[in-house]
Formats: sequence, structure tokens, C-alpha cells
Amino acid sequence: MVSIGVDYYPEHWDREMWIKDADLMKETGVKTVRMAEFAWCKLEPEENKFDFEWLDEAVSIFSERGIDVILCTPTNCPPLWLYEKYPDAKQHSRKGEPTAIGVRGHRCYNSPSIRKFSERIIRRLAERYADNPAVTAWQIDNELDAAQCCCPNCTEKFRLFLKEKYGSLEKINSTYGNIVWGGEYSSWEQVKPPLGDYPENWYNPAYMNDWIGFCKDSANNFAWFQADIIREIIPNAVITTNTWLCGNTCDMHGMFSKLDVVSYDNYPTTRIPDDENALYSHAFHLDMMRGVKKKNFWIMEQLSGTPGCWMPMQPTPLPGMIKGYSMQAVAHGADKVIHFRWRSAAKGAEMFWHGLIDHSNVPSRRFEEFAELCRTINELEIPESTEIKNDIAIIMSFDQEAALNLQPQSDGFHYYNQLKLYHDGITSLGCGCDIISEHTDYSAYKVIIAPTLYLTFKDTAERLHAFTENGGTVILTNRCGVKDENNNCVMEPLPGVYSDMTGCTVAEYDAVGYDKVNIVMKHKNYAVSQWCDIIKNNSAQVIAEYSERFYKGTPCVLSNKFGKGLCYYVGIIGNRDFYRDFLANALDNAGIEFIKNLPDNVEITRRSNSEAECIFVFNNNNYHVSIDTENIKAELAPFECVVYKTIKLID
Repeated sequence: MVSIGVDYYPEHWDREMWIKDADLMKETGVKTVRMAEFAWCKLEPEENKFDFEWLDEAVSIFSERGIDVILCTPTNCPPLWLYEKYPDAKQHSRKGEPTAIGVRGHRCYNSPSIRKFSERIIRRLAERYADNPAVTAWQIDNELDAAQCCCPNCTEKFRLFLKEKYGSLEKINSTYGNIVWGGEYSSWEQVKPPLGDYPENWYNPAYMNDWIGFCKDSANNFAWFQADIIREIIPNAVITTNTWLCGNTCDMHGMFSKLDVVSYDNYPTTRIPDDENALYSHAFHLDMMRGVKKKNFWIMEQLSGTPGCWMPMQPTPLPGMIKGYSMQAVAHGADKVIHFRWRSAAKGAEMFWHGLIDHSNVPSRRFEEFAELCRTINELEIPESTEIKNDIAIIMSFDQEAALNLQPQSDGFHYYNQLKLYHDGITSLGCGCDIISEHTDYSAYKVIIAPTLYLTFKDTAERLHAFTENGGTVILTNRCGVKDENNNCVMEPLPGVYSDMTGCTVAEYDAVGYDKVNIVMKHKNYAVSQWCDIIKNNSAQVIAEYSERFYKGTPCVLSNKFGKGLCYYVGIIGNRDFYRDFLANALDNAGIEFIKNLPDNVEITRRSNSEAECIFVFNNNNYHVSIDTENIKAELAPFECVVYKTIKLID
């Protein structure tokens, strides 16, 4: 069953509090706790001297109350003795200097010492709790990122990575175009990480493409190395790691290919923006997590109170947010929603990242709302086997995102923002949407939206062609086909390999940034910004055109018949109203039903199996809304989520 849990840190609190907390958790309806991700120094206070008794006691306390435990490998924070005795354990900065120890996440994924001592502590944990029924899953490390460590070990492994990929320096020089700025390699010792104070986008993009790929591989291998140890001892272990979107985001599609469940740390905003075009919903993030493995997922850290630590504190969650945002996660496929954290920390750097129980030690409004959430979920009894199936998918690629971060295309142009605009447009029509890898099977969908396929991968191009030829609908956008897979520009008219599908080419483009440009679609005006493709129409039908600037009257949105299907090309970036109207027309042509006049920021999601269907209707606004559609009539308070559960009759 879908369940609610909390993050708990017994090592932070006196033992007499553990039983009181566990009793209150049981009374509240908590089903799972996550523990020990930062506790290595408590588990191994000195080299080869272990203390598991405190953890045994904590696990036992929760087990006696019917609360499951997710146990973590504590490798994010090795103990200080390890760093002192084995300096290769430290990451090195781009200045080539060891990272100063004192925060967290200082470990180098490729360090022999980190591998050696990580394996030992993981083996001890796995062997100790292998037969403990209370430990139902394992989390690897904490918020792994594709850390750009420049230590000697990583430098040598980067060279080996390139030798395996290219085979010779001549091939590297040719692929990178190292003759530009006189940077050709003449020996392998000259191949190094991007050392120095230069911004990343000053370096050769093809070189950085490989460096970032190597860093992502290092993070993936560190996770897989840990998973292999656990599975050797506990073959049926359920293994995950908690991911997040950060400056050095991992390749989630690769990492989770060898783990059992995707887990995400979900912190929706507590400040609702006044700008009606602001995209603040975390529905996009949640659908992305479900799409990583095309399976339901877990939330390992969920908003519980005012965020704030290394930044000023944010506004406290409004009434309804604690329950509503958790229900939103369940609606989009979360089978566990674990709140960070049960108690606000009284010590350390995160003391103002508020949990469910504040420093007052008195359960407050937020806690009561959390208790109501637990009651609601436990009474609904939503089976984990329920799935979300959609006819529409958006392609999301961590390779594309990394390449576009290296070379920003215009002021305000962001890869994720383009994806979010299409996702928001689909959601605004009451439809569901999967967010999938380029390498996912497309056959289950009627519509594939592929924004900004900046890097061109042959396999992706071939499968999109085949999907359209066989009757599917594809939506392509500006900045498709710009580069090859090595992050070098392709010398042909854009959108390159997709030009035959779109029935048009880009004659010129205008990186307008924050400037506004007007377009007309079906006699309605829309303001666009950031990017304007000036398009030569070869065989397509014009849907929208510019109404000003020197390219007034030229097309900016087109549709083209290709085989049995239809391909759209969108050469601009608009506001929310454009995507709602454009996508309504595209879905109608594709034979997909949608809801007209759904209130802004209302999300409708369906989870079903052969026995039951749950329809979730979530009001992601800080005001009341009324819904009056053919199938749904409801009055929703701010952040309220109502669930219509239907038991299917089986003959």
C-alpha cells in the first residue's frame, strides 16, 4: 500500500526521546522511517572499531511498533579519522587542491581508500540486518551528484575513459577540434580535468562533454558498487538512492538502471509567485521521476516546514501545503512519501530547515496537517500496484541539459523551462504526461514532444522518424539538430536531420533574450521571447507567424504530414497561454480527449490497475477554485486534493 513516513536521526537525540517519538509516530499513522545516512562516525568511531548497538536499539523500537526501516549506507560523510589517515579520500577542487573538510559530501568516488572503507562498513551493515524483517529497503549514500573531482585518481581514470572511447590522441584532437586555440595533445599526460578558475563555458564544449560524462559515470559506478555489495549479502534487497536536481545532476537514467526504485527529494515552493506565467508546480519533477524507470517511485525527503539553512528562511508552508503537496506526489506515482524531518534539528547547519515538530517540542498546525495526511492515505488504501498510463510523453535528456548549460543560447533560455512549458500546457488541459528518456520505447504513446534536441543522436532521430511515419504525432522545437553527439556543430540547415520531418528549414535565427516579439496564431496575438527561428517553409502548413520585426509575416509554428503521422515545428518560446492553445489543437488532431476551461494550476491525475482507479484532482493555488466538467464537479480549498476512488467490477 501507499504509505507515509519520516526521516529520523536517533543519533541526534537522547535515547529517552526515541520511544516517545516512536509511540507518537505509531499513533499518527507513520509507516516508515529512514535512518543513518550521516552516521558513519557513530557506527565506526575509530578505524576498525564498530558500534551498532545504538542502531540495533533504534531499529528494534520502530519494529516493535510496526514501523518499517529504510537503512542508509553512510558514505556521504566518512568519519574524520578516515580523511586524516587516508588523504586520497578527499575530492580535489578545480585548482587541484584537496577540498577542506567540514561540511559534507567531501568523498571522492574513485578513491581507493573510500572504496575500501565503504565496502567494509556496508558489508557490516548488510550482514547485521540481512535477516531483520524491519529493514525493508536500503538507500545508497545521500543526494549523489556528478561531482567534478580533479584529484590524481580521477585524472588517471579520466585518461583511461578517453583511451577506451577514442583509442588515440589523434582521434581526440580531431573530435575536439583541438587545433582551435592551439590545444592539440601530444602526450596522454597533457590530458587533465578542467583545472583553473575559468568558467566552464570557456572550455572546449566537446572536451567538457566528455569530462561531464566521465563525472556522471563515476557517480553511477559508486552507486552500483554499493548496490553490488548489498545484493551479494541480501539478494532480494530493495535498493534506491535519493536524487535531486542540482548544479551537477547525475545521469538518473543510467544510475537507476541498476537500482530498484527511483527516490527523489521533493521541496515544492512555499512562496506562490504573483506572476501568472511562473511555473512553480512540482508536477513536472514528479513526472520526471516516474519516467526515469517508467515505474512508480518514492519521495525520500518531502517538505515538512520552513526551508532555510545556508539561505534566508522561506515563508512557512501555507495551510494545506503539507498535505496537498504530499497528495500531489502520490497522485503522480509516489508509493512512499517520507517527510524531512520528524524533528527540526536543534544543532548543526540544518537547524532552520524545519521538520514536523519545531524547536518548541510541541506539535503544531503543520504536524496536525501531517497527521490528517496519514489518516487520509491509510484510509484510502491505494495499492502500490496502481500505475499511471498516458498517451503523451515529453523527451528529457540529461545530456542535452548539460550541453545547453555549457553554452547558454540566449538570455533567459533554459532547457528545463522549455520542457516545463510543454508539460504545463498538457496539464492545463487535464491530461497526464510522461517524461521519458530519449532511449525509451515510444510505441505506447500517441504524441511525443521533443523540445530542444540540441545534440543529435542517430538512434533518437531514427526512432522519431519511424514513430511519425507509423502514424504518431511529434512536436519538435527550436535548437533541434544543432550539434552532433560530440557537442560539435553540424554544418547543414537546421533542424538538421529532422528537416524532412518538419517540412521546413531555419533560414536564420534571432536570439532575442528578454525582448518581447509578437506572433499571431488563429487570429490571436501572443508574446514570445528568448528565441525566434526565421523559417523557410518547404512543404508544411503554417500555424503561426511573426507580426513584427524584419521577419514579420514569416512562419514560426508549422505542421507537416510525414508518412502516416504529423510533425509540428515550434520555432519560438512563448508564455503559458500559447502552449495551452497550441497543444489543445495538437491533441485534438491526435484524437486525445482533453478538458477545456480547466482552472489554472489544477491538476488531474489517474492511478489504476485491474481492480481500482483513483482520480486525483489537486488545486495548486492559494485560493479556492470551482471545477465543473462533464465528469468532475468539485469545490477545492487552497492546495486541496480530492480523490475519486472507483472499485472495478470483475466478471
